[in-house]
Amino acid sequence: MKMQDITIRPIVEKEIIRLWELSAKEKLPEWKKWDAPYYPYEPKTLEQFLQKKDQLIHQDDMWGIYIEDELVGSLCYYWEHEESLWLEMGIVIYEPQYWSGGIGTEALRMWITHLFKELPLVRVGYTTWSGNQRMIKVGEKLGMTMEARLRKCRYYDGIYYDSIRMGILREEWEGQV
Repeated sequence: MKMQDITIRPIVEKEIIRLWELSAKEKLPEWKKWDAPYYPYEPKTLEQFLQKKDQLIHQDDMWGIYIEDELVGSLCYYWEHEESLWLEMGIVIYEPQYWSGGIGTEALRMWITHLFKELPLVRVGYTTWSGNQRMIKVGEKLGMTMEARLRKCRYYDGIYYDSIRMGILREEWEGQV
């Protein structure tokens, strides 16, 4: 797959059913095993999902990841502490066939570039868990630093895992280009 086939942009209304099918329809989606599986997850009916549609379409803080214009994942950011411009981001690629092919790395590269361009940020980061080695590797590929490792504080499937914080400063990001 060529990297130019990957784009990111705000989700539009005509894609809302596809987003529901990918993110909220299934009872036990495969992606949830990697995306903070220690938090409870409940599928939503289409009607329930559509009640929050205005929080999903045309948003600055949530965009879609597209392969050849087909929605395959999402990116988001949220303020850990807005007054100090402490922003955290997230990514989900919903279908396993798109995992481990560089799509997440490229989508996050575009997202981080966008965030630094549009917002007066000093740092961008994310939190994952030690059970998601692919997400840790993505951060390393992007030049991020493991800023924190909180030991054995995520309990999942009978095992304690570490919480991992990855981050990169604006000057580090710009120095890579």
